[in-house]
Amino acid sequence: MNDTLLDVSSLYKSYGSGDQKVEVLKGVSLSLRQGETVALLGASGAGKSTLMHILGALDRPTSGSVSYFSENIFGKSESQLAGFRNSTIGFVFQFHHLLPEFTATENVMMPLLINGTSRQKAAESARAILSEVGLGHRVTHKPGELSGGEQQRVAVARALVMEPKLLLADEPTGNLDMKTSESIHDLFEDLHSKRGLSIMVVTHNERLASRTMRQIRLEDGKVQG
Repeated sequence: MNDTLLDVSSLYKSYGSGDQKVEVLKGVSLSLRQGETVALLGASGAGKSTLMHILGALDRPTSGSVSYFSENIFGKSESQLAGFRNSTIGFVFQFHHLLPEFTATENVMMPLLINGTSRQKAAESARAILSEVGLGHRVTHKPGELSGGEQQRVAVARALVMEPKLLLADEPTGNLDMKTSESIHDLFEDLHSKRGLSIMVVTHNERLASRTMRQIRLEDGKVQG
């Protein structure tokens, strides 16, 4: 049985044209198995965030393929791609992007409401996942009433509320102190253990990267090693 969740082949991404053309990704190939945790390492400008946006179907490559369960996702229309993205992939970014006027529960409910889930069911699911990430006592608090680490936990809960197969995290602890960063990575490990979740995380932190099952290095738009 093929346990490959994600397969990336000869991925190129460039912006502009002619003398203004900038090549960001230069033939990236990699794969991710179901239930695997991987850290993506590399200096600023190496193409890590561009790669993550393409893997998350937020951007299209110039050429190459990205397949989930052997299906090339960029053969889909934009509406099909949006549905795939919402149901299959969870995103956590360096900046949590929470809506300040809404409570933790309301922020986490958003993907479910967009997907057509009833408000009552969405609220129940949001409160359950907030409890799972250790915020059962903060469900009615707004982002401004939460610490940086708590805000990022809300963002993790929002990313997981649709029960995706893959969590993509782009510098999720970039704005947090080391102790709080460790607690977020503890949370990732716990979620991986309990849910069998596949996780790919971009980080500059070698120590935190070492906690994943495998590390991939990106240098000048290419995978090294």
